[in-house]
Amino acid sequence: MTQAPTETDLATVHAQLGRPPRDIVAVAHRCPCGNPDVVATSPQLADGTPFPTFYYLTCPRAASQIGTLEASGLMAQMTDRIGSDERLAAAHRRAHEAYVRARGEHGEPPEIAEVSAGGMPSRVKCLHVLVAHSLAAGRGVNPLGDEAVDLLSDWWAGGPCVTASP
Repeated sequence: MTQAPTETDLATVHAQLGRPPRDIVAVAHRCPCGNPDVVATSPQLADGTPFPTFYYLTCPRAASQIGTLEASGLMAQMTDRIGSDERLAAAHRRAHEAYVRARGEHGEPPEIAEVSAGGMPSRVKCLHVLVAHSLAAGRGVNPLGDEAVDLLSDWWAGGPCVTASP
């Protein structure tokens, strides 16, 4: 479920990223603490730059844990599995198609037509994107994103990662 970002949401994302957010079209997922943790970004930034990463993970705690998973070699293992497991490869392709379809609802610059993010559909290049997609779309849409989410600890358990006001 997505919702238009409030001024507090934008201030929170700014604090999470350490920079002003760019062209957010929606809060795509909220952390159990209440903060945005995934935003949907316009496929074409205000300066005209095509931006394929529609679902963008903003929570620094979740991002840190995902970075640790990436460093463990998990992406290479997942890519190998896509190459050897036809059912997983088909599910990964469907995740790619769902990603492109959702982004397309907000425009589709020709430079990124049929390009998703995170390496989909042929490999795993960025777990941050797959997790963001999984959180935003819900379980069952992105199987490798779901697997990565399941490997994370409760990043929200210590309370909000940041507090911000507009």
